[in-house]
Amino acid sequence: MKKDFVLKEYSFTTARWFIVFFMGMRLLSNASVQPIKLTCEYLENPLGIDSKNPRLGWNMVSNQRNQSQSAYEILVADNLKDIQKQIGNIWSTGKITSTQSQQIEFAGVPLKSFTRYYWTVKIYDKDNFPSAYSTLSNFETAMLNKTDWIASWIGDDRKQFTRDEDFYQVDPMPIFRKKINITKDVSSARLYISGLGYYEAKMNNTKIGNNVLDPGFTAYKKQILYTTYDVNPLLKKGINTLGVMLGNGWYNPLPLRLFSRFNLRNFQETGRPCLKAQVLIQYTDGTKETIFSDESWQTTKGPVIKNNVYLGEQYDARLEKNFDEDQNWQNASLVTAPSGEMILQMQPPIRTTKILKSKTIKEVGKDTFIVDFGQNFAGVAKIKVAGIAGTSIRIRYGEDTFSTGRLNYLTTVAGHIKEMWNLKGGPGSPKTAWQQDEYILKGNGVETWSPRFTFHGFRYAEITGWPGKPSLNDIEGLRMNTDLMKTGDFSCSNESFNKLHEVIQWTFMSNIFSVQSDCPGREKMGYGGDMVATADAFSYNYDMSHFYSKTVRDFANDQQPDGGITEIAPYTGIADRGYGGESGPLGWQLAYPFIQKKLYEFYGNKRIIEEQYPNVLKQIDFLQAKAINGLFHWDISDHEALDPKPEAFTAACFYYHHLLLAIEFSDILEKKEDKKRFEDLAKKVKTNIIRKYQIPNTGRFDLATQSAQVFALYYHLNEDSDQAKQVLMNEFERHQWHISTGIFATKMMFDVLRSADENEVAYRLTNQKDYPGWLYMLDHDATTLWESWKKPDQASLNHPMFGSVDEWFYRSILGINAADPGFKKIMIKPQVAGDLTWAKGSYQSIYGLISMDWKKSNGSSSYKISIPANTIAEIWLPSNENSTVIEDQDPNLTKIKYEKGYSVYNVGSGSYNFRVTP
Repeated sequence: MKKDFVLKEYSFTTARWFIVFFMGMRLLSNASVQPIKLTCEYLENPLGIDSKNPRLGWNMVSNQRNQSQSAYEILVADNLKDIQKQIGNIWSTGKITSTQSQQIEFAGVPLKSFTRYYWTVKIYDKDNFPSAYSTLSNFETAMLNKTDWIASWIGDDRKQFTRDEDFYQVDPMPIFRKKINITKDVSSARLYISGLGYYEAKMNNTKIGNNVLDPGFTAYKKQILYTTYDVNPLLKKGINTLGVMLGNGWYNPLPLRLFSRFNLRNFQETGRPCLKAQVLIQYTDGTKETIFSDESWQTTKGPVIKNNVYLGEQYDARLEKNFDEDQNWQNASLVTAPSGEMILQMQPPIRTTKILKSKTIKEVGKDTFIVDFGQNFAGVAKIKVAGIAGTSIRIRYGEDTFSTGRLNYLTTVAGHIKEMWNLKGGPGSPKTAWQQDEYILKGNGVETWSPRFTFHGFRYAEITGWPGKPSLNDIEGLRMNTDLMKTGDFSCSNESFNKLHEVIQWTFMSNIFSVQSDCPGREKMGYGGDMVATADAFSYNYDMSHFYSKTVRDFANDQQPDGGITEIAPYTGIADRGYGGESGPLGWQLAYPFIQKKLYEFYGNKRIIEEQYPNVLKQIDFLQAKAINGLFHWDISDHEALDPKPEAFTAACFYYHHLLLAIEFSDILEKKEDKKRFEDLAKKVKTNIIRKYQIPNTGRFDLATQSAQVFALYYHLNEDSDQAKQVLMNEFERHQWHISTGIFATKMMFDVLRSADENEVAYRLTNQKDYPGWLYMLDHDATTLWESWKKPDQASLNHPMFGSVDEWFYRSILGINAADPGFKKIMIKPQVAGDLTWAKGSYQSIYGLISMDWKKSNGSSSYKISIPANTIAEIWLPSNENSTVIEDQDPNLTKIKYEKGYSVYNVGSGSYNFRVTP
């Protein structure tokens, strides 16, 4: 008995030991999941945030399938000592049972300004086993309170011009400096700065950071952006000099009448260039020092003697100043502060993101050379030259050349101010408002220069005044754009599609300069309609989380007192076919709520909807008040459509779309009464649209063009969708399977065809190589998308409006779609079409990388799919009903259904390799 007891006890102890051992080994190996890529406000280790309750998030990695988070623990500390001991003296959540790993709002001890916080997270896998704590992450606060700013706005003592013509004269931009004496060891040093309209800052004559054209364009009467820089590496013991050069930017625009009508100075708060800056130095002994802009700063005239975002920059190198020189400086002046609230610039800054080498240089006339960069893009030219002091080199920009080889500058002329059209820009303006920069040499060996405070759209540069003859090595193109993080990747067996995808990327990058613009030359403005057409395509390719948040606030900043939303934001006066006051047409007003939905769909951003909801209600009230007999009857409509535009019908549909978004937002925010009101109103509007525009028993709507039929199908207005779809197919056939749609119906068309599993039609329309179509553009030397289907003589050759086809590459060919906000649940439904034999690509969601790589050969096909941890997916595989579908690692994976040519599977996270055979 005793022996048996001992054996039993030994067996129990041994079993318990093995359990403990394996549990310990699992803990040592960080269980089956581990948190990575910790973010605060979507950013990894942000240097500055100004949110008092920032949102935290993380990704997860696992070597196992079907892994999800069951709980998490977050620790936040304001010092390394505590966090390294796993003490969260600022926030310790304890174990929170939740699958949420994004959009977690900080709820600890109130954050303090100018403080670095360290944080880490431990997560529990689906079986409740904990990971190790993550690698430490951090975030640093900037100005959390208005009172944190002790700096003043400063300028020079020059007064603003009063006559329009005087704005065009030489007007040297001010530069400023402040000497800082460092006598102790520095632990950290931060510069908080905004200079209107643009600034460039230096410490000890070294440029601070690599931002250009900072700060981003906003409605300065409402918001002004500032940036945080770490300047510690640039400081030295002894005297340091902080220097700042200012440009006009959008804050001090010329009184140029774009299209002979719109003077930007009449619609936004403007003023002379001014500066606000604050340096916070923390020493190793625990003391702090703050240096801030005031009258003790010094100023003088700089070498930028003219600058404008449209017309260009003139720079006289003979007037350059070393910020350490002590001659000709005077004290700065306090200036009237711009009205807007100072907020941190959270969207990525504009930077030089690519350097283009000159492809050819041709002499086309006396002292006239044409440089071809081989690619249409936005930015400036950079030159390297030696010559006599006072020599003036002029660089004029254009997207094309005439048959003579001379520069065609007409497609980028600001606001179509052209002498040949008799469109005049107002007193003092040039007869033709082309883009031109000018550099005046100082005559001191080889000189290198590029403009600071302007940007252009161009492929070609015309050089005059060059000493001798320029070489290919003397001129480069600097591509500039908001430096967005790439999130998407696509390629396929159709090389024309790959080229089109590349051309769209160049187009998008040319039109993302703190606002998403229509073109980088003629207007440079944030048109709402263009955003509605391309927001999905942008969001698949790039991280738009902060950029589009700014866009939404830009529209809110210029919302009219009666609730109307402007056509453009920031608003610059254009209000074509709006509804009274400064409101824009319905398709352009739609951008305001539509972009909010995209932020929710792609990033799970509920906060932006909460923040903007009162303004959305105000807009809906405005629209309801302006409706005539319950509908709207005019609009710009399906811009650039080739068939007659169904103007009144599309206006009514855009109104209906606003209401659908209002229903969705009120549901997200659980506003039941609002939702009921919007549902009732939307039902009435839909009934009125059908009654007025549907031709009974025909499937036809209004003009029954491609645009009209697409709108009807997109908004589900049809009683018989098959009949309405057949009318659309007849229209495609009537156009020899070419599209005739404009910017809205083109985007909607791909949605309609995807939902109807008509990707063969989408492929056929996209693959057309003759007019009209995307490949026609490529076959006619387009390196960016045109403004219209036909190559324009004098309109833009770099317009993103028709870039919605890139969304189709991701949603249909790759089949990557969000089933839940933020891609928490994913739908993978590749729609194999045409003669494609393979396609591959990915999308970096906030939860991790989603990828697809499919191939087909001899009737069989394979699909390699990756689903990030803590998400689930519904996978639709093209197949016949009797096809054999095998997944390499799990041959017994259960098919949940077969539907309309697809075998459907529910899966968790992990990598999958499906093979489909007849």
